[in-house]
Amino acid sequence: MSILVTGGARSGKSSFAERWMMANTDHAVYVATAQAFDQEMKDRIALHQQQRNQAEFSWRTVEEPLRLPELLQSWQSETKAPAVLVDCLTLWLSNVILAVEGQKDMELRIREAIDKLVASIKAYPGTLVLVTNEVGDGIVPEYALGRIFRDYAGILNQSVARVCSQVFLVTVGIPIELKSREYRL
Repeated sequence: MSILVTGGARSGKSSFAERWMMANTDHAVYVATAQAFDQEMKDRIALHQQQRNQAEFSWRTVEEPLRLPELLQSWQSETKAPAVLVDCLTLWLSNVILAVEGQKDMELRIREAIDKLVASIKAYPGTLVLVTNEVGDGIVPEYALGRIFRDYAGILNQSVARVCSQVFLVTVGIPIELKSREYRL
């Protein structure tokens, strides 16, 4: 079962995803996609690790900023795939974009990375909770790289939502399940 949790910055999406995982599994792998390039980010990561360590739940943390599809694929061959919470897909996408920035086939490589991730999510045999940011509600970014990120974040989120059994939108700390309410033409 794959679940997508989306929302804006500081909406409560990560907290909800963690609570969902703790309520529905005995233990899980927490895949962190963030990279600490400055002290503020190092402090954020340390705080999140401390909060998970204080929870009465068995989290195993794995840091994977780029090779998320390969990581998920590696667990598929295990006898019982672990329950996994990925936080977050938009940071993973940022890492991918920065890794291919300036290359002639940059947008093709971004799309290929998204397709590879979606395929690994679709094939994952265990419980998988994925956190992402809803970035399309803001203004059009001033810079080309920002517009590329916004556009591919939308493509990523829609593609992942299609293969997940549930999709939650979290706003002001309140999760709403969307997929069961989807209007179908």
